[in-house]
Amino acid sequence: MNPLLRAEQAVLGAVLIDPGQLTRLDWLAPDHFYRPVHEALLSALRMLRNDGHPALAADGPVPLSWVTDAVDEASLHVRGLTPSYAHTLISACPRSEHAPVYGRMVLEGAIHRTIAQHAIRLHQAARADVVQGEVEGALGTADVLTGVLTDLARRWGIDPRPVAPTAEPTAAAAVPPLQADQVSEDEQFLLAVLTEQPRAMDEVADWLRPEDFADPAHSQVYRCLGALHHRGEPIDRITLLWEAQRRGLLADGTLSGEQLTVIGDSMVPGSADWFGHRVMRSSLTRTAAASARAIQALADDEARGPGRLINHALHALGPLDEVRARWATAHGGLAPKQPASAPSAGGPPPARVQAARARSTPRPTPSPPAGLSSVPAAAPARSPTRGHP
Repeated sequence: MNPLLRAEQAVLGAVLIDPGQLTRLDWLAPDHFYRPVHEALLSALRMLRNDGHPALAADGPVPLSWVTDAVDEASLHVRGLTPSYAHTLISACPRSEHAPVYGRMVLEGAIHRTIAQHAIRLHQAARADVVQGEVEGALGTADVLTGVLTDLARRWGIDPRPVAPTAEPTAAAAVPPLQADQVSEDEQFLLAVLTEQPRAMDEVADWLRPEDFADPAHSQVYRCLGALHHRGEPIDRITLLWEAQRRGLLADGTLSGEQLTVIGDSMVPGSADWFGHRVMRSSLTRTAAASARAIQALADDEARGPGRLINHALHALGPLDEVRARWATAHGGLAPKQPASAPSAGGPPPARVQAARARSTPRPTPSPPAGLSSVPAAAPARSPTRGHP
């Protein structure tokens, strides 16, 4: 029998045997149960407790009304619950005092199930955004998933922090990207514009990366363009061909002369910024789908503990956060900031914090005495070279 089902039956049986166990299970929510009948029954038991059921104050054996009243109340919200099943739950509980342990098993199953469900929603939102030419659905769903992971971490009693798994999960086979031909065409047109238009790299170099290209060959071409731009060398079809040869991309078959010729001959009037945004949008939705598949594979691993699962799932969202930050930069905005954590109640008093800040504040440099030659001002610092991967 499914261990999770046995745990759900055992925790409910413990409460039916001993109503006082409810006070030890306040952290367990009805929606943590997989079976709707179990969810309805826990809600009914809590309602009876809040209404002051006589069984809570009874000395000696628990009256039968505790069981029958709970079944009657739960039956108003779900079908298929009978008094005989309530006695099945009682017989499924080895020891009523172990109710918190059984409840923890139920919560562990709920964490795996909840994370898997939200990962599926993220994957569906990413694919829908590809069709609609948007990113808002994937970004919004990713925010919801992050909030769910944070809440589950609080319920499990850990600090939510991204942790890389020791071994990458075996994800399901990747689904072929939607509108792959359109994505490849956008990438080719962008590379053509970057090759033929002087200064076009200035429009995209700050936020577009080689890994944003779906085609590996296009990624390598953009890497060559970025190297030429980084060194301040002129960019055209001849210098691009030379850079590809210097990197050994022609010798090892990564690129062919025909591919570079096609890019050079694609005389496309347009803006590098416009095509770059289209490539970036494709990269964001593609990364969201990949993160969703990785998280779903993590959640499907029943041997992975809840704490590790939550932190590994947060780590799997890291690539999406990185692409999202560059997407915000491309649109002239700032990446969304994570809400700052509230200071702990046991932290240092405000007066001590203010004093520490005052000590660390640099004091103004006194002006030199009159009659002494002043130190010549330092030469202005050289502006850093534009970085490019």
